[in-house]
Formats: sequence, structure tokens, C-alpha cells
Amino acid sequence: MSYSHPLNSILEDDSIQLEQHGSILKIWLNRPDSRNAMSLNMVKSIMSVFNAIADDTSIRAVVFRGHGNHFCAGGDIKDMAGIRAEAMSLGNNTPYIAFNRQFGAMLELVEQAPQTVVAVLEGAVLGGGFGLACVSDIAISHADAQFGLPETGLGILPAQIAPFVVKRVGLTQARRLALLGGRFSGEKALHFGVVHEVADTTMALEQIIETTLEQIKRTAPLASRATKALLHRASNQEALSTLLDDAAAQFAEAVNSAEGMEGTMAFIQKRKPSWADE
Repeated sequence: MSYSHPLNSILEDDSIQLEQHGSILKIWLNRPDSRNAMSLNMVKSIMSVFNAIADDTSIRAVVFRGHGNHFCAGGDIKDMAGIRAEAMSLGNNTPYIAFNRQFGAMLELVEQAPQTVVAVLEGAVLGGGFGLACVSDIAISHADAQFGLPETGLGILPAQIAPFVVKRVGLTQARRLALLGGRFSGEKALHFGVVHEVADTTMALEQIIETTLEQIKRTAPLASRATKALLHRASNQEALSTLLDDAAAQFAEAVNSAEGMEGTMAFIQKRKPSWADE
């Protein structure tokens, strides 16, 4: 499946594909032969896209999904082989460090993106794929999806993923999941707090996706961006009084903004706000 999009020119290769319908940008992980294992080029391409759209208020949501009925099976072993050769040539671990840290930088960028990030989770959701699910704002899973942190069974660490897993599910569950390294279903992922909704069939999954995107379109674009930033600040142990002072000022600006006035009038007139059909 091939899509044409202006941002394709900044991609490293075809490891991701872009599809846009109005205000919704879909990022398809596109390495189905390896269950969408995350290559360094994939990481760089995702970062390039999020950097490019950071100030684009016309894009309301970004949807991650994988081709071939899998989300992402983790890191690409082929990349690791190349990095091992480079490290041996240099005689130090610098290439490993740079490679691993870049993945963490990508997760940070996706987590902090002003757009609403939706992850559609099917098949393998392992390692790096699990990490990517944990930085989404909304995670929708097929019941049969297989989640897990297999790193310790491979003799390595979920180094860049760990902080995001802890934020998502809490320290107690994160310790259990990472130290046992077992796999679990979409239903279990719902129980642990990794995902928000689970569908038993592909048809039901598609319906949840459609409903979710319609709900996103009903929210005001600028208010949504400001709300997401505020929620991140609330989780960063910032001084509460300072945060509440800033939030009050933002509230006042929003009330008097074009969005605030349009939203109020739409409510009074019992109609959709102007941005709902974008």
C-alpha cells in the first residue's frame, strides 16, 4: 500500500508511510516482513515527522498503526549487528549509547507532541512497540494483541522504555512486567492501564477508531493542545500554586479567544462548533 504525502520527502526510507484525511495524520509502520521491527531509519523518520508538524495546528491527531496486522515487535536486530561492528572498530560503546538514546528521544518527542496521539495496537506490541504504545494519549487494542517487555530474556535492558512504562502503569506493575518478561493480551493490557479500549473483532476495532477520531474532531484545536501541555506539567511535580496560577491565566485567555466564543455559541445554538468537521 502506497500513499502520497508532502512529508514523504523528509523520510529516511519507506519504513513508515503517511496518510492524511483532513486533520488526521496516520503513520503506518511499514516493515511487515519483520513485524514492523523498529529500525534506526524508522526512528529518524518518526522524529522528522513530529518535528515538522509541531507547529501545524491543522493536524489535530496522529494515529500510529502497523501494516501486516502487527504494531511493532521491538528493535531491529539487523541494526544491532551493524552497531556491534562499529563499536568493535572504535573500541568503545559510543555507538550503542547513541543508538539507544535516539530511541528515547523519539519517545520523548511523541509523548510531548501537541497533537493527540492515538495508537492502534494489533499483533505484536513488544519492546519498543510497547514503549511507543505507552507514550500515546489514546491506545486502542485488539483483544488478541500480544504485549510484552522481552528485553531481560534477551540479556538486555528496556533502557529507554522503562521510564515511560512506569509513568503509564505505575512502578509495581512495571517491575513485574519488565522482570518477568512475559507476554499478555489486549484484555490484560486494559487491566494494567496500558490501553484504554479493547475490541474483540477487527470490525469493532475500526468502529472504536472512527468514534475516537470523531470525538477528537469535536474538541477545539488550540484548547486541546494547551490542555495536553497542562496535563504534562501536572505530572512533572511542578509547584502546585504556580501551575494553578498559570492555568487560570490560560483559562481566561481561552474564554476570550475565538475558539472559546465559538464553542459557547455552538453550545447555546445547539449545533456543532466550526472545527468539528475539519
